[in-house]
Amino acid sequence: MSLPLFESILKITVSCSLCCVSCWFLLQNWDTVSDPPSRTVMLRDKRDDAHLRARLYLIIWRAWISQGLWTRGTLDSCLIQAGAQCVKVCFKSGGKKEILDDNLNHVDVCFFILQMLMSENKMMFVHVYFREGNEPGDELTVTYRELLQRVCQFANVLKSQGVKKGDRVSIYMPMVVELVVAMLACARIGAVHSIVFAGFSAESLCERIMDSQCSLLITAGQFHLRKINLPRRSPQEHWEGAVPWNPEVDLCWHALVRGASDECEPEWCGSEDPLFILYTSGSTGKPKVGILHTVSGYMLYTAATFKLVFDYQLDDVYWCTADIGWITGHSYITYGPLANGATSVLFEGLPTYPDVSRMWEIVDKYHVTKFYTAPTAIRLLMKYGSEPVQKYKRESLKVLGTVGEPINPEAWQWYYNVVGERRCPIVDTFWQTETGGHVLTPLPAATPMKPGSATFPFFGVVPAILNESGEELEGPSEGYLVFKQPWPGVMRTVYGNHQRFETTYFKKFPGYYVTGDGCRRDKDGYYWITGRIDDMLNVSGHLLSTAEVESALVEHEAVAEAAVVGRPHPVKGESLYCFVTLADGVTYNRTLEAELKKQVREKIGAIATPDYIQNAPALPKTRSGKIMRRVLRKIACDERDLGDISTLADSSVVEQLFQNRCCTAV
Repeated sequence: MSLPLFESILKITVSCSLCCVSCWFLLQNWDTVSDPPSRTVMLRDKRDDAHLRARLYLIIWRAWISQGLWTRGTLDSCLIQAGAQCVKVCFKSGGKKEILDDNLNHVDVCFFILQMLMSENKMMFVHVYFREGNEPGDELTVTYRELLQRVCQFANVLKSQGVKKGDRVSIYMPMVVELVVAMLACARIGAVHSIVFAGFSAESLCERIMDSQCSLLITAGQFHLRKINLPRRSPQEHWEGAVPWNPEVDLCWHALVRGASDECEPEWCGSEDPLFILYTSGSTGKPKVGILHTVSGYMLYTAATFKLVFDYQLDDVYWCTADIGWITGHSYITYGPLANGATSVLFEGLPTYPDVSRMWEIVDKYHVTKFYTAPTAIRLLMKYGSEPVQKYKRESLKVLGTVGEPINPEAWQWYYNVVGERRCPIVDTFWQTETGGHVLTPLPAATPMKPGSATFPFFGVVPAILNESGEELEGPSEGYLVFKQPWPGVMRTVYGNHQRFETTYFKKFPGYYVTGDGCRRDKDGYYWITGRIDDMLNVSGHLLSTAEVESALVEHEAVAEAAVVGRPHPVKGESLYCFVTLADGVTYNRTLEAELKKQVREKIGAIATPDYIQNAPALPKTRSGKIMRRVLRKIACDERDLGDISTLADSSVVEQLFQNRCCTAV
């Protein structure tokens, strides 16, 4: 095939399908498309080749829904060369899969995102990654040809170690090219990769390996961490200066690759075969939820969303600052960009090292055109003002994106006015590990922007807002965000526990996919994410389970009971505010507080380290013994308007907790 994968997908799903199916619809309905609402920021891309314009968005979205363009007809067409079976995930039956066509069953992700690109000679020497290390000057460039060779070599290494189709492989690595190579090598031979964020603790890594029954762990000898001041005699219970090498189980990457062939035949898979497992925090604590994505649907959806949401053009240089250990890195550093033949920046370092202008230096250095980062990073850099940004020109920037959490309007305005100089559209994307790709998002040059709003659904996505009774709310409203019908990138199951998949995502409101997020829709139809409704916290764009943090705290012998809530934080979005009730005879002091923070850090990871720990001789509970977390959130925020607390067994507990609040001045 002479076109990159995204061209074959979009040539059919956008050009062919929309020309054949939607042109009549467009002509008949052009006058019904409303003008952009007032009080929005409307930007037109100065380039004439932007994929979509404002009036065309609604027409295409309506046609996609009414004609079912994500269903059999489109999948038959766009994946025919991959031999993909057509699958519909039925929300009405609790997420069960319906096989529409199982005669076509011949696909390999790595083949289609690398080898087919290589059929165009011009792609052979195109840079796939500009790799920028933590230290300035530590850099590497990799072409598509070089990446394919390295992937094939490591795929042969995996096969030599007995890894075969369907086996799970755990990857625990920093942001280096070898991480991408390992992912794609697994995909090439049909193995299922399970990447664990490198900031997680050894215990968290162990949990994930055991749950997914991985046969092999790929890791690195060192990681870059933020420098912090430690006391001279800081306890390091799990640190060893030299880990003994065991040749029976320990193997060296470079030694194995040195003798491996750079040719490896792909392992052809069914379109619904698993591609990867990625763990996300479960609202009930342990065990984690292993989200399983499959080959063709995920590949199709990430390719399409990357192409349209970032308005990707072949001369663009794209940079997503996320870690590949999270879903953003899977979808929008690896699979989505590669499927589009993109050139990307792969950054291992910290945004403030060696100084706070590092990100903008990299933007100028590689002429980055499309930039995708988290609101946490924006708020962090915003603290230092505009001067570090304005040291660099940033003239190449065309689209700015945000991911991981809702962005507050103040940070949005700074991003738009200072970083983008009021000329770059911002795509404020909402999605989840479970969705595989963007589900609510603006489209550059097509969507009038509202600061802080994820705006409208992507093509084929049908959101709804429900009240507590499960009734759909029309017009301006606020409630539970759900989705009414499936899309290709949606997760297929929870690994090893399909019952949990059905219970977690479909039980509360049968017939709908339940996101667990609250949402508001304004009079113009814009969607605004209001935050998690379940017991989850969004810390620096990472979801943490309050139950898991509480579990780590009560494992300490001094703690009898614990409750964890979120408190707004100007940089991280949410901070962890913990209430602990101590065992009889134990005195709360700074030493114990440090031990508890260390306990959580070692059990879960540094990202979960509590910001505040308050000694709570008693917790506010109902007469049935249920902790009233709503009241604890008010105490953490020092808000006295508690609402109805008549169901508390002992209301005097509340005043005592207010009096002993932690100092929360930032």
